[in-house]
Amino acid sequence: MKLLITCALFFCLFSAWAQQSSNNASITVDFSKPVGDMYPMWAWFGYDEPNYTYMKDGKKLLSEIAALSPVPVYVRAHSLMVTGDGVPALKWGSTNMYTEDANGNPVYSWNIVDSIFDTYVQRGMKPLAQIGFMPEALSTKPQPYKHNWKPGDKYTDIMTGWSYPPKDYNKWRELVYQWVKHCVERYGKKEVESWYWEVWNEPNGHYWQASMEEFFKLYDYAADGLKKALPTARIGGINIAGQRSERAKQWTNGFIKHAISGTNYATGKIGSPMEAILFHAKGEPRLVNGVVRMNMAPQLQDIAAGFQIVSSYNETKNLPVIIGESDPEGCAACGMATNPQNAYRNGTMYSSYTAASFARKYLLADQYKVNFLGAVSWSFEFENQPWFYGFRDLATNGVDKPVLNVFRMFGKMSGKRANVQSSRMTPLQNIVDSSVRGSQTEIGALASIDKKTAGIMVWNYHDLDLQGAPEPVKLNISGIPASSVTLTHYTIDSAHSNSYEVWKKMGSPQNPTREQVATLEKAGKLETVGKPAKKAVKGGNLVLDIALPRQAVSLLKLDW
Repeated sequence: MKLLITCALFFCLFSAWAQQSSNNASITVDFSKPVGDMYPMWAWFGYDEPNYTYMKDGKKLLSEIAALSPVPVYVRAHSLMVTGDGVPALKWGSTNMYTEDANGNPVYSWNIVDSIFDTYVQRGMKPLAQIGFMPEALSTKPQPYKHNWKPGDKYTDIMTGWSYPPKDYNKWRELVYQWVKHCVERYGKKEVESWYWEVWNEPNGHYWQASMEEFFKLYDYAADGLKKALPTARIGGINIAGQRSERAKQWTNGFIKHAISGTNYATGKIGSPMEAILFHAKGEPRLVNGVVRMNMAPQLQDIAAGFQIVSSYNETKNLPVIIGESDPEGCAACGMATNPQNAYRNGTMYSSYTAASFARKYLLADQYKVNFLGAVSWSFEFENQPWFYGFRDLATNGVDKPVLNVFRMFGKMSGKRANVQSSRMTPLQNIVDSSVRGSQTEIGALASIDKKTAGIMVWNYHDLDLQGAPEPVKLNISGIPASSVTLTHYTIDSAHSNSYEVWKKMGSPQNPTREQVATLEKAGKLETVGKPAKKAVKGGNLVLDIALPRQAVSLLKLDW
């Protein structure tokens, strides 16, 4: 009997080993077969609280974001026109750019908004400048105005007087004119021409307390003021939420038709300026039996729906497309303490999700043949908040989180995207339909090649936020135009490029010492596995073997 049990156990173990071996990942990269440009659509970021921009940790993070990108990074922030004292709070910001005197005459103040845009421009960054929200003195329903929202409160509590239409559209137009005119005077015509402008945020949701037609009127008057100040300025819309829904499609189609052939509310002419199309895309994580389960499908469906609409009009199919917010879910300031499904944010789940989802954005843009310019990651930092509280941010208290290192990897990829095949990569339509829910993880890749360098980003991803042992990955690479290369292996996993794991091993201190902070800052940077090594290339071919734990992301950089 003991012999039978032993044999049965051996058979089970052998079968499990054989199945795992047969499912080992094999990736083929052919650098001689370009599939499109490796354009930096990832170099776009945004956040709710604009006053964090010029604060200590905000400036530090913006400097790091600017440094990781080979091109100017675009930054989008809410509340640039909101009335207030400039003191930030969660889901709140203000610049006090517009007030009125006792006689109802406009009073303009640019000090705070200049501090925001100065911070960008000094770092070579560009505003994706949001024309919004409504100043208190212009709002048709100004009270209550400032909210006191905190995590756990109803999200709609933030929708106060700033979310209403103006009581005087001529004053609204003049405000936009004066602001843009001031920007041209301060930064120069050429600089402001390189920015993008857009009106409001998610008008099909709670952010706009009026109708679709009323929003078109708001847009027309804002665009008219902008073009009066700088005729060559670029403006677009409509930053709709949940683009895959029928109501969102109605808004986006309605906006495009209004811009093409509708009567302009501000000028009385036909059409309205439209130099870019913007919409939002969000995923839907859930807590299932105590485990976070991500869901990339809704986010990719939003993107596919937006791309499909843009490609369906002759007037828009070549316009720049910007995903104004593109994230795993919808509330950056909702921490994991009140929203446990957001526990993915501190560790490597956020990193692997980001790598896998951005790779699919390229593929969807290829499929719909759109002019995809950027995808705004709505993630920044939160000043004076607990360490690793679970906000959707790139850094905590000045220490970079693992997800920021994915963008550092993207910053090292350029040139042309190369043909990639992986035995464990989910087909595009499957992941759009149902994300990654199978019995095994996805091991996928994205590759690029430039004149003297190439990069292969590889990830091990699954929707369930679980850890897993390293899996062997074999890469068969061809089309390398050199006889030898220097290989640098960057990685993000539990032991590399991961300040969160180091913080936990410290005992999760909320008041770390100066020495601990220095250790965490170092752990937050992008790390290599070993040192760069020379590799011989035979006939343009190279075979590499790596091991990739679940949720890990690696970048294999080849230089010659």
